[in-house]
Amino acid sequence: MVVKLMGMSFEKGYVRGLRDVAACETKISFVDPYGALYYSGYDIDRLIGRVCFEEVVFLLINGKLPNRKELENIKAELNSEMKIPSRIIKKCANKKGHPMENLRTAISSLSEYDTAFEDSYESGNKKLALRLIAQVPTIVAGLYRVRKNKGIIRPKKDYGFAENFLFMFRGKLADKEEIEALDRFMILHADHGLNASTFAARVTASTLSDVYSAVVSAIGTLRGRLHGGAGERVMNMLLDVDNPEEVEAYIQGMLFDGKKIMGFGHRIYKKEDPRSRHLRKISKSLCLRIDRTDLYKKARAIQSVVHKERKIFPNVDFYASLVLNALGIPKVFFTPFFASSRIVGWTAHILEQYADAVLIRPTSNYRGAYGTKFVPIDKR
Repeated sequence: MVVKLMGMSFEKGYVRGLRDVAACETKISFVDPYGALYYSGYDIDRLIGRVCFEEVVFLLINGKLPNRKELENIKAELNSEMKIPSRIIKKCANKKGHPMENLRTAISSLSEYDTAFEDSYESGNKKLALRLIAQVPTIVAGLYRVRKNKGIIRPKKDYGFAENFLFMFRGKLADKEEIEALDRFMILHADHGLNASTFAARVTASTLSDVYSAVVSAIGTLRGRLHGGAGERVMNMLLDVDNPEEVEAYIQGMLFDGKKIMGFGHRIYKKEDPRSRHLRKISKSLCLRIDRTDLYKKARAIQSVVHKERKIFPNVDFYASLVLNALGIPKVFFTPFFASSRIVGWTAHILEQYADAVLIRPTSNYRGAYGTKFVPIDKR
């Protein structure tokens, strides 16, 4: 597009949705279009089953995997930071609102109780990042408990991160398979390049606003149906189909009506989302153990029909929905569980943006008129 104004020409490039536009340089994660995801250089396929969530937290915040002593330290720090005043959760637990709205308000409220966060740019950013990583699951679990008129549960000192999350949320001890499933779910959702919520966090951080504000920006973006809300709609679709034999007619009907099949396709991946491969295996195992193989079979049938008709693969939301459902998580809390994992990536990117110290300020292509004649108000 070329704009002529006062005899001068201004040529601007425009990319709708910023597709394939590099807006920053990062060492945190890389999304390979041909079906791979890297965390600070490590292929996610090599990390799953070999590291725990706390190791991934250390990796994304520090750029390297921890040794044994460092892992012990970060586990202890995360556990100690999980405890927050119950009044914050109760204050924000509006049962009429969506849990993501409650979570957004709660994060804002946390800053009111942190008198030192304004100084965090120079000294305490990493500590504040770990505090928020620890506190978001506590808030999510507490919001659920309040909505159910149940008491808020405090974390146990001898529990791991995923174990505490399930315990605080459900109020009962989780077994090894459940803990491992949530641990891997959280690892797979910890970061994913410059997605919408992460970009929003970096934009806010680029103004040198505080960490809390940047995270609230990310949560506001994740509230959108096109970014974080797909999981709920995937579950609605799976429950809407009575059995696997009805899947083809159901999906064909949706495609004929021009409806979007939630949980499929991705802006970057040209091949299968690597996170989806792992989540599919986890969901199969969990569905078998709770005698809900019907859900898994419907999911596989949907994947087959959609790929046959549109040649697209499931994204992270599709099988993640089955995993959370099998763990007893209500669908309205699917996105908050996403946020409880992605808070790691958000804070890592916020720290990286502070280090870069450049204001993100893109331009735009103006489509309006020039030189419009002014008409006085009594003649309009």
